[in-house]
Amino acid sequence: MENKRKVSLLLLTLAAAMWSVGGLLIKLINLHPLFIAGLRSFISAVIVIFYVRKPRFTWSFPQIAAAFAYALTVIAFVIASKYTTAANAILIQYTAPIYVALFSGWLLKEKVTYLDWLIIAVVFCGMILFFMDDIDTRGFIGNTFALISGVGFGFFPIFMRMQKKGSPVESVILGNLIASLAGLPFIFATVPTPGEWFCLVILGVFQLGIPYILYSYAIKYTTALEATLIPMIEPILNPLWVLIFLGEKPGVHAIAGGVIVISAITFRSITANRIKTR
Repeated sequence: MENKRKVSLLLLTLAAAMWSVGGLLIKLINLHPLFIAGLRSFISAVIVIFYVRKPRFTWSFPQIAAAFAYALTVIAFVIASKYTTAANAILIQYTAPIYVALFSGWLLKEKVTYLDWLIIAVVFCGMILFFMDDIDTRGFIGNTFALISGVGFGFFPIFMRMQKKGSPVESVILGNLIASLAGLPFIFATVPTPGEWFCLVILGVFQLGIPYILYSYAIKYTTALEATLIPMIEPILNPLWVLIFLGEKPGVHAIAGGVIVISAITFRSITANRIKTR
């Protein structure tokens, strides 16, 4: 079981790295956000169904609740990315650990320690510092949807963990189908360019589909808080893709914030592992 947990922590890290290209690709697509969210999720649903082959839908409360939390996360994030800065969208979304810490003890009976609360505080300080140069008061609508996305992203691992003895990946399929339906009214509104089609396929397959397959496996062997804290490397990687593709250099504050977040997550993982092995 311990080996599966270690593998799961690595899979969470890989999933976060693949998620991190989302903000950049969404910005490159000049289409309605619900069209992007719907088509991205439809492609993702096809990938996940192909992986599962014979999905088992129990229609239990955790399975349905996780599906709606997932759909809320991915739809609201696309809208946020279109109406506010990428930094604001990802930073506000990552208020998710607060909701995990507040509700996982009640819903999952998982103990949230003082160390967890301390790490959450340190991580958020680091992330605020990381995006200090970019945060402004513009895009109230985008910021609001980023907050909504954070709520969904917080409850998603909780309801996924409720299915740890089953097959939680079906919630991802259902969530993608819900998001696809949300984008259906906009599917004939415009025709994507070849470049936009390429970005949409990358978003559906490599930024959403495969990472959530990895995430659905990993969630069975990690705590809900780990499943939210570890993916916090996602907002650190985003500026690297911006630097590579758009030539935008991160500032000193961003570099300092990245060091703080990585150090806090690493410290928490090592400390938690030592406690488990005693």
